Amino acid sequence: MEKQAIRKLQPGKLVIASHNAGKVREIRALLDPYGIQPVSAATLGLPEPDETGTTFIANAELKALQAADLSGLPALADDSGLCVEALDNEPGIFSARWAGPSKDFGLAMRLVWDNLAAKGPEAGHDAHFICALALAWPDGHVEVFEGRVDGLITWPPRGDKGFGYDPIFQPTGHAISFGEMDPERKHAMSHRADAFAKLVAAVF
Repeated sequence: MEKQAIRKLQPGKLVIASHNAGKVREIRALLDPYGIQPVSAATLGLPEPDETGTTFIANAELKALQAADLSGLPALADDSGLCVEALDNEPGIFSARWAGPSKDFGLAMRLVWDNLAAKGPEAGHDAHFICALALAWPDGHVEVFEGRVDGLITWPPRGDKGFGYDPIFQPTGHAISFGEMDPERKHAMSHRADAFAKLVAAVF
């Protein structure tokens, strides 16, 4: 069967299917040059779906398809998380859940470190962030892209920039954490930037 051409995204309104203000801010900055008018799911009063997928891509698709269906607009969803190799790639797709109902990432970072420390001094600190982006249209068409950035878990947390697990993640080749990095510098190299570069090359 012949593979269908990737559908192009036209300038205009695009729903960012996220209620995470930090994530929405990063996606807005990345979309800025392309004539897109981002509007968040929270602004439109759209509900947050249950993330029942078993992969980052499945969860991103689920969120994007629901937002496109309910809004009647194209929608972009991101599902991303921290994968710590010594913890069998946890928290992974459960990265937000480790922060609990109050989204306390101080608690989540402490859980990651405590679990890693419990593995003993031989456990490696290798980790990576994954970002899956799903772009969906109201007719159910969806395109997906995945990005990754590698690094190490560092303790104690450093920096107050970024969000989520950024203060304990030091990307490969850098001496500072994502939490210490200027947003422009992070945007140029993050897992989200990697996935966005693939999306941009395909749909614009």
